[in-house]
Amino acid sequence: MGLFLARQEVFETLDTCWLPAHKSPEPRLILPCSLSAFLRHPGLWKMFSAALYMTLLGCLQAQELQGHISIILLGATGDLAKKYLWQGLFQLYLDEGAKGHSFSFHGAALTAPQQGQELMAKALESLSCPKDVAPSNCAELKGQFLRLSQYRQLKTAEDYQTLSKDIEAQVQHKGLQETGRIFYFSVPPFAYADIARNINSSCRPGPGAWLRVVLEKPFGHDQLSAQQLASELGSFFQEEEMYRVDHYLGKQAVAQILPFRDQNRKALDGLWNRHHVERVEIIMKETVDAEGRASFYEEYGVIRDTLQNHLTEILTLVAMELPGDVSSSAAVLQHKLQVFQALRGLQKGSAILGQYQAYSGQVRRELQKPDSFHSLTPTFAGVLVHIDNLRWEGVPFILMSGKALDERVGYVRILFKNRAYCAQSERHWASEQSPCLPQQIIFYIGHGELGHPAILVSRNLFKPSLPTQSWKEVQDRPGLLLFGRPLSDYYVYSPVRERDAYSTLLAHIFHCRKESFITTENLLASWVFWTPLLDSLAHEVPRLYPGGMENGHLLDFEFSSGQLSFSQQQPELLVPGPGSAPRPSDFQVLRAQYRESPLISAWAEELISKLASDIETTAVQAVRLFGKFHLAVSGGSSPIALFQQLAMGHYGFPWAHTHLWLVDERCVPLSDPESNFQGLQAHLLQHIRVPYYNIHPMPVHLHQRLCAEEDQGAQTYASEISALVANSSFDLVLLGMGTDGHTASLFPQSPTGLDGEQLVVLTKSPFSPHQRMSLSLPLINRAKKVAVLVMGRTKREITMLVSRVGHEPKKWPISGVLPHSGQLAWYMDYEAFLG
Repeated sequence: MGLFLARQEVFETLDTCWLPAHKSPEPRLILPCSLSAFLRHPGLWKMFSAALYMTLLGCLQAQELQGHISIILLGATGDLAKKYLWQGLFQLYLDEGAKGHSFSFHGAALTAPQQGQELMAKALESLSCPKDVAPSNCAELKGQFLRLSQYRQLKTAEDYQTLSKDIEAQVQHKGLQETGRIFYFSVPPFAYADIARNINSSCRPGPGAWLRVVLEKPFGHDQLSAQQLASELGSFFQEEEMYRVDHYLGKQAVAQILPFRDQNRKALDGLWNRHHVERVEIIMKETVDAEGRASFYEEYGVIRDTLQNHLTEILTLVAMELPGDVSSSAAVLQHKLQVFQALRGLQKGSAILGQYQAYSGQVRRELQKPDSFHSLTPTFAGVLVHIDNLRWEGVPFILMSGKALDERVGYVRILFKNRAYCAQSERHWASEQSPCLPQQIIFYIGHGELGHPAILVSRNLFKPSLPTQSWKEVQDRPGLLLFGRPLSDYYVYSPVRERDAYSTLLAHIFHCRKESFITTENLLASWVFWTPLLDSLAHEVPRLYPGGMENGHLLDFEFSSGQLSFSQQQPELLVPGPGSAPRPSDFQVLRAQYRESPLISAWAEELISKLASDIETTAVQAVRLFGKFHLAVSGGSSPIALFQQLAMGHYGFPWAHTHLWLVDERCVPLSDPESNFQGLQAHLLQHIRVPYYNIHPMPVHLHQRLCAEEDQGAQTYASEISALVANSSFDLVLLGMGTDGHTASLFPQSPTGLDGEQLVVLTKSPFSPHQRMSLSLPLINRAKKVAVLVMGRTKREITMLVSRVGHEPKKWPISGVLPHSGQLAWYMDYEAFLG
């Protein structure tokens, strides 16, 4: 009161200039016109300073009050909006509305206004307040939020223009200043481009206000589609304006991983590395199946749905180097990117797949597929990941997720190596402190036996430090076991107040905290990592499992030598029941004749395993008889799985005595991704130990030119073969067969290579790159053994055709493959052989 009187006395005494109030709605500072008042009234300066401080403070508070934020929820009547987003926006209003921010909420969709308003009103009925808010106060807060929320149809460019004008009019009418606009895209990705174009052209806020657009996954289907989507969005929005949501990053236990590591640096610095960590498990299990979501799931499957995004993001939080300042978004995002750069490439053997038995039936019903349709989409996956850096080299990271499993639970488990041995029996151990107990840190995401988010640290490790205002220690629950140990074995902390992930992320968007979101750079790095595995598994038949508790140990798996495998064989149906779909285990390797030569046919995985074993047997025999093994291999996609199988599963292969040759090569530099040699290098050579002088790439790049006849590269390769390979007779030549009947780079109507004396020839392909170098048919037919690998449903038609034709290499070069004194064997998977 005294200060108010002082202000009054100052302004009554001073000779002041008043600014007309109607000129501006903002509070204005009143300044003296003359300083003579200070001379006439000693001590007034002190009172004036206090009054000036209060006036300035009022200005700042008023300015804060004038900050207006418009939030536009696109897809406002959809499932995600109803379940999570409206509640998250209400929580944002509760948290920030009291701090002087002004809000308006616009629910938007394509639905006509009246129907859309009714649907939105229904979604808003279920809003709830935090437990500490009294019911009467809650009703008042909900009423305020509803009055601030309105529905509008956003369908045309004019609709977006109208929205922008309405926001500007609302801000001006209330005498406010616009702070920013948030557009939340709760719509399918195919709609992003049109919406982005309309926002950018018609609905950006004016100068001085920010724009933030929030994008929901999926962010593409593979590396190429993600790149296209990123480029498209990048043409409308700046990187700092985009927030890609992975809602797992908003879950409390996940969001606490970096702060936990930071607050416990002293205890963890010596432990968080390959010398002490045995393995890391990142798990997301669900009891629900994909019913009602078959369209989405059939397109994406479990790896794209959860592993490529949720579980990979968690992996980066666990594995990244800890920045000096974990509150720096830029530092956190940069350190996460470094993890992607250190990830070891995934092989086909890095994953195991499963599918619950009812899934194909659900897809047939929901997508109106024929009764004969059987999906190959996995609903369960385990993947083994390695990080090739000094901290994590050799530590297995196990990522696993699936539907129709025995429990709903998510957790991150860091299991430490334990070199202790206790001579006394377990009943004499100090139950909480014994060094022989398992040592682990668990970020428990939720559900499961515990039923709530938590952080657990083994008591024989250390007592962790957590922020007491947001995490509290949990008392023991007798009888409850987690990972085989009673709860009393752990220090257990849970959130003081449980908070929904979307509420957390919306708060981070509001406060411009980008570390909880996916940048374009990190997104593309993730797809670079996952796409090769997804491509290699595209035709893999997943293991069938019944679902729920009946799964038993059917999905248990083991890992060794960089590969995963199921622990037990899948039970075989000797006689499939009526109406049941054929499974891989219903068939054995089929031996027959094809073009009067042996045919081996099986499912793709079993076929590759059989071919790899046959090649190893041939190699061992050749080395025993002649001291060396000469193998010539084709390029393309078909042999990739074979190379990976040889690299990762055949440790008795005599690589030190093996010479590797190319059957054909594209006329591109050997470092080019399209080079057959580059494929051989990536999938085989870098994983095995072959003397470098035993590797013989084709000389397609000489004198800085590609396949120039005057450079005589073909003759050079022929001379090298003649000098090193006895009688120019390879021990084994591996070929493929194209859909037009070509083999190696010998195409129909090829003018060279089908006959004559030349061993190596330059050819032309109908496909880019057109120039090729190839072994000739006469040289191929000198081999002791020739294996032709044919895989995939696209080869079914040519397989049927070639089975009926005679010796017509001009039309179908593959028909000219018939070793003079050697053996020819055909390896076909069931899709190529039976369709």
